[in-house]
Amino acid sequence: MRPPKLDSIERAAAVDALAAAGWFHDEQRDAITKTFKFAHFADAFGWMAKVALAAEKMDHHPDWRNVYNRVEVALTTHDAKGLTGLDIELAQKMDTLVQA
Repeated sequence: MRPPKLDSIERAAAVDALAAAGWFHDEQRDAITKTFKFAHFADAFGWMAKVALAAEKMDHHPDWRNVYNRVEVALTTHDAKGLTGLDIELAQKMDTLVQA
């Protein structure tokens, strides 16, 4: 069972907290987005592998696109048709892993 969609107050607080780390709210998709930039393709791909393992444990998978040293990410919970706590948790995990 998926967590419920964030209400407007929860969403605003979560988006505000993530904004300092470069996350944006895509209102049309009710998703959070960010572009991660790395020095090289191998760095980007290595980070994606770490995120993939974490996402699999959460049973929550990102929509993402990799081009050379960039990874464009969009997080939303499709089952809930919008942002949930899982999206926020995965965004925070991605930010932690990029610093590692």
